[in-house]
Amino acid sequence: MKRLSLLLVLLLSSAQVLAQGWPSRPVRILVPLGAGGFADVPARLLAPTISKELGGTFFVENKPGAGSTIGANEIARSAPDGTNFLFTATPHVISAHVYKKRLQYDPLKDFTPVALVASGPYVLAVHPSLAAKSVKELIELAKKEPGKIDFASSGNGSAQHLVGAMFATEAGIELNHVPYKGSSQAMQDVLAGRVKVTFAGVPNVLNQVRAGKLRALGVTGSKRWPDMPDVPTIAEAGVPGYDASLWLCMLAPAGTPEAIVDKMSQAIGKALHDPDTVQKLRTAGIAPTYMGPKEFGPFLRAEYDKWGKVVQQTGATVN
Repeated sequence: MKRLSLLLVLLLSSAQVLAQGWPSRPVRILVPLGAGGFADVPARLLAPTISKELGGTFFVENKPGAGSTIGANEIARSAPDGTNFLFTATPHVISAHVYKKRLQYDPLKDFTPVALVASGPYVLAVHPSLAAKSVKELIELAKKEPGKIDFASSGNGSAQHLVGAMFATEAGIELNHVPYKGSSQAMQDVLAGRVKVTFAGVPNVLNQVRAGKLRALGVTGSKRWPDMPDVPTIAEAGVPGYDASLWLCMLAPAGTPEAIVDKMSQAIGKALHDPDTVQKLRTAGIAPTYMGPKEFGPFLRAEYDKWGKVVQQTGATVN
């Protein structure tokens, strides 16, 4: 018993020493999604501000693939010493349900919540050649032609896929899902008119809508987006109760010292109150939405359960 107590004291002491000197080495922020996307841009905006606040070197690395699970698995298996963090998004809890047979980690137990960073909607956008100028008209058209209207996503089990599948389920229609190997490839085909419908991030569609290359029918969140004030929410436009907001967060490997987690979380909180950083995030189509570890943990669990139900309802799977 005394040996066990002594061991616990030594472990606690070493963790405290590690935290006091942190960050003494470069810190990797791994984004398990593609470069230039919903998670990558904010990560690269925040990294310099965090570096300045904590006095260390923080760098962003991309490792996309398999619905964000490749990068997430690497961080889950990395040393909990404060040199590796995961900057991820809603797919983190979605993938856990659609990759059940392949997943090598637990999305909740193998990570320590650090902070909720931001949230934002997708935009339901269509090619101008599609004869639908509103959500209601799209629903009517889909009911007349069940399964004949395609919608593009960045891949099976992706957030784009699930948001679109959730829309179809709640609207009582059938859309044909066309998965791509990334959001940029999906957008290229939508802009070319080869696929008529997509659900994409505000930054990816805003300029295209303004240029008349796409038509925005609705936003997936519970509120209208400030940069697109004339575009209603999907709930307003014909699917009551629909709400599929996306979010971004920072996670650490399970077992990372609490003091390091707190220091990182506090630095993120300060960055999200910096006017310049906030404006850049807004321009990227993201609303800063900070939660510390204690609040964020229950939120992550609730989102895990919520998207699990969506996967079950829509039957989405990649196994």
